[in-house]
Amino acid sequence: MSEILSWISQWMTSNCNGSWEHMYGVKIGTLDNPGWYVTIDLTDTELESLEMETDVIENTEDDWYYYKVKDKKYFGAGDLNKLEFLLYAFKDLVEKHKA
Repeated sequence: MSEILSWISQWMTSNCNGSWEHMYGVKIGTLDNPGWYVTIDLTDTELESLEMETDVIENTEDDWYYYKVKDKKYFGAGDLNKLEFLLYAFKDLVEKHKA
């Protein structure tokens, strides 16, 4: 997983401009069902105008995820094995929408 963490760190660094990082950033936390969530602020980034949403993919009670971009935020959630997947899904969005 270190590759995706390095990529997210580089993405953060590329958006830090002396003010962006004081209001925006990346949040990773846990859900009580249990699972992970990832929220990434997109204001003043190349994705700030993107809006999209996936359907909830629920293979089993312990194998599920979804993600969306709405209101200038990426939000992803999934089971306890989906943290890396959610970060890679964000990376794919960035790479598909590079200016």
